[in-house]
Amino acid sequence: MTAVTLPATTPPPARPRRRRSVNLAVGAVLFGLIAAVGILSVFWTPYAFDDTEGGRLQPPSAEHWAGTDRLGRDLFTQLMIGARLALAVGFGSVAIAAVVGISLGLLAAVARRWVDDAVSSLLDIAIAFPTLLLAMLIVAWRGASLESAILAIGLAGAAVIARLTRVTATRVLAQDFVTASRTSGTGTLGVIRHHVLRNVWPTLIVPLALQFGGAVGAEASLSYLGLGSPPPNASWGRMLQEAQSTVLVAPTAAVLPGILLVALIIGVNLLADGLRDVADPTTRSIR
Repeated sequence: MTAVTLPATTPPPARPRRRRSVNLAVGAVLFGLIAAVGILSVFWTPYAFDDTEGGRLQPPSAEHWAGTDRLGRDLFTQLMIGARLALAVGFGSVAIAAVVGISLGLLAAVARRWVDDAVSSLLDIAIAFPTLLLAMLIVAWRGASLESAILAIGLAGAAVIARLTRVTATRVLAQDFVTASRTSGTGTLGVIRHHVLRNVWPTLIVPLALQFGGAVGAEASLSYLGLGSPPPNASWGRMLQEAQSTVLVAPTAAVLPGILLVALIIGVNLLADGLRDVADPTTRSIR
């Protein structure tokens, strides 16, 4: 009898793993640099924000590294403050989305059927509603301010987190170890604290990271439309709006905020993509 030789199993190429590592590294560098600039602006900036003694629309120089705007303010100082504001909006809106979304999702997962149906219907309506339009309505109702922008963007993003939390929590509650925990006398709050939240958080890390980038872009859009944080907050979106009339005379005032905005969003998205690959073992290459 002739022996049959099975073909050797060829290991998957290592390129996808290297690509994921590059995404994580590039995202961490982009986000880390902008975050460092934003944190530094809390303690030091080259000039005061309201210092207008630099001359109008000056090009980059040794005194003003990025030039000046139409009022004579130092652009590099405004860019630093804009980075700090972008971080505040990102982290603040993500925190609101996490608290509201996780609370609603857990309520829908553990409550009675009619409560689950009611919450799910409200979430469907909120998800179908355009995020930026919902944020504009909330800001128009409360008035243009940094706090209003953070609240509006956070509430707009809470629906997606709530839906994902509900689905994941429902799946966890159907597991045998949860049934055993309830049989042993553990109450609903104990099950949520010890079992549900522990298994829900890894699923929510990547969506929350992606919402950070979306929040930064939404705040820039609101500021561009005049509905974001008012002066003296130097929002990148408002800087773009103010520089559009002088873009041919002083292009750095329009180009640099746009570059930083895109870099931060790309950095957060690459970082979230890398975190997804690290958190999900099914996407890892076999060594």
